[in-house]
Amino acid sequence: MAKEMRKVRVGSVVRTKMDKTAVVEMVWKQRHPIYRKQMRRVARFYVHDPENKCQIGDLVRIQETRPISKLKHWRLIEILSSRQLAEVQPIELETEITPVLTGEALAETPPDAVTAVAVAEESEDQAEDDTAGDQGETEEETKE
Repeated sequence: MAKEMRKVRVGSVVRTKMDKTAVVEMVWKQRHPIYRKQMRRVARFYVHDPENKCQIGDLVRIQETRPISKLKHWRLIEILSSRQLAEVQPIELETEITPVLTGEALAETPPDAVTAVAVAEESEDQAEDDTAGDQGETEEETKE
C-alpha cells in the first residue's frame, strides 16, 4: 500500500490496559436517511503504541498500516493533546464519606468537637426557622 493512500484518523484513547496497544474511539454524527435525526456513530480502532505513551483521554492521530496482529491495523503517529484526569479513585471517596453518613465520625471525634458540631447544627436550624417565620409573615400580610 502506498504511503499516500493510507488513511489517517483523529480520535480519543478510551483504553490502554493492553501492552503496546491502545483502543482509540472516533465519534461522528450522521443524519438518518429516512427519519432525518442525528445519529451518533462510533468506530473503535486497535492502535499499535510501542512505547505505551497513550493515556486515557488523549487526543491522537493514527494511520492505517499493515496487519500487526489479529485486530491491530493502525499505528500511532502523534499525541495531539493530553487530558488531565483526577488522581482520586472512586473507592477512596466512598471510604471518606461512609463514616460521615453513618455517624461514626462523630463517635471518633473528641467530645469538644461533638458539642461544637451540635451547636453549629442548632444555629443552622434556628436560622432556617427564622427565615421560614419571616416568609410566613409575609404570606399572611399579603392575604390581608
